[in-house]
Amino acid sequence: MPNGQHGQQQPSAGGQWYPPEWPDRIRALADGSLTPVAPRLAATVMLLRDTDTGPVVHMLRRKASMAFAGGAYAYPGGGVDPRDEEHRVGWAGPSQAEWAARLGTDARTAQAIVCGAVRETFEEAGVLLAGRTADTVVGDTTGDDWEADRQALVARETSFADFLDRRGLLLRSDLLGAWARWITPEFEPRRYDTWFFVAALPKGQRTRNASTEADRTVWIRPTDAADGYDKGELLMMPPTISTLRSLEPYGSAADALAAAGGQDLAPVLAQAVLEDGELVLSWPGHDEFTKRVRPGGPS
Repeated sequence: MPNGQHGQQQPSAGGQWYPPEWPDRIRALADGSLTPVAPRLAATVMLLRDTDTGPVVHMLRRKASMAFAGGAYAYPGGGVDPRDEEHRVGWAGPSQAEWAARLGTDARTAQAIVCGAVRETFEEAGVLLAGRTADTVVGDTTGDDWEADRQALVARETSFADFLDRRGLLLRSDLLGAWARWITPEFEPRRYDTWFFVAALPKGQRTRNASTEADRTVWIRPTDAADGYDKGELLMMPPTISTLRSLEPYGSAADALAAAGGQDLAPVLAQAVLEDGELVLSWPGHDEFTKRVRPGGPS
């Protein structure tokens, strides 16, 4: 789960996470005393599974003790490993050049982002979007040998390319669909340029809580998760609840994957301005997250 913001939530509408230090950091950005840091590339995956009542999505709840969004629900994901860009990767599905065209990047960067999405899903959920051939996917990945490989990837003791090569596997880029792109606000000390993907849980595989940052995992219908957020019962950051709402219209994982090609990948970046002594924080195109920050806190 890519980090980008700190602190605990202040009271806010629904379950929107709002760190208490944001107002001071926004003011520092406005007066020029805070210089934005460059965002790091990251990828996260909305893993879907079909049920009799529609698709459900796999979510992790961050441990309450975490400085970053403690208690918030998110998807498996994290920062891109520089080696994902540099190494030759066993690959099936749309080429790196085709992904570059879709993501609006160069081929090396596209490879790193797609590798990051697949690697992080394996690291945090134990699910691997790879197979021995271009039309197969590995089965159960819960054995001790798989766990040893997963731990080596988490510790960065091995690269994802070397892991695939040793296993004789190809990354199945066709099993991913690019869905959205959100960039951590400029006033944050750690920033991420995060690409959101959708994927279906491969047959024979199962998720597990493999993340050291999460205390529980759930499979939940996007509508139910959004309802929980609206009632203030589930804590989420704006990118998470926004992408959840965008999944609600689709009746199956296949439907969502088919719709991925038409999703808008224009980056969403929060804007903060001063208006009559008030700080107004907004995410263009996402009015529900707008906050007017007075000395006493957000409204």
